[in-house]
Amino acid sequence: MAAVRDNRDLNRFELDVEGGLAFANYRLTPLAVIITHTETPRALRGRGIASELVKGALDLIRADGNKVIAGCGFVVDYLRKHPEYADIAR
Repeated sequence: MAAVRDNRDLNRFELDVEGGLAFANYRLTPLAVIITHTETPRALRGRGIASELVKGALDLIRADGNKVIAGCGFVVDYLRKHPEYADIAR
């Protein structure tokens, strides 16, 4: 699977999968990156792609020294299941 990238022009993290594109929209604030929406192409759902996308996004956010705010239910659930990201969650 491809690496997650930060498309700063569109304010979203992106992951290419089998000709499709999964993405997570975000807003930057002075305090944190707010992930507002995640989307996986319908044909690719149920395969853990959204989790891979969010993991990559969180790793990029951490590498930049930022915090994250879960602004969508999927990210809320992901952070609950992955306490290793508690250090960057606000």
